[in-house]
Amino acid sequence: MKILIINGPNLNLLGVREPGIYGKSSFETYLPKLRERYPDVEIEYYQNNIEGKLIDKMQEVGFSYSGIVLNAGAYTHTSIALQDCIKSLTSPVIEVHISNVHTREEFRHKSMISCACKGVICGFGLDSYRLAIEALMEMQG
Repeated sequence: MKILIINGPNLNLLGVREPGIYGKSSFETYLPKLRERYPDVEIEYYQNNIEGKLIDKMQEVGFSYSGIVLNAGAYTHTSIALQDCIKSLTSPVIEVHISNVHTREEFRHKSMISCACKGVICGFGLDSYRLAIEALMEMQG
């Protein structure tokens, strides 16, 4: 099983950016814990701040991987291009958010990508990624 975790804009600053919302741990610190927990799953990681590069990466793996865990950051609320990309893929995509976006600013309550994803997980901190991996594992049976 191969899963790609994609983090979008500003998520390279986890552990530094607004730790009261996003926590004090970087994703690079959390990733080895995920890999250790799921030794039979090949977990790849990609982060980029540029929308087109996120699309390029999803198109690169989205027809052969078991699934994609996507935290599109602020693009979640604005990107029809990401939505169109997700709809074109055969690999299932799980939308993930570290914070509970529904308790935050009004503009964060609307996702442009949820309708194209198999599911949405939000509000569990970095553990949201683990929950998404488990959902993808269940889908594979």
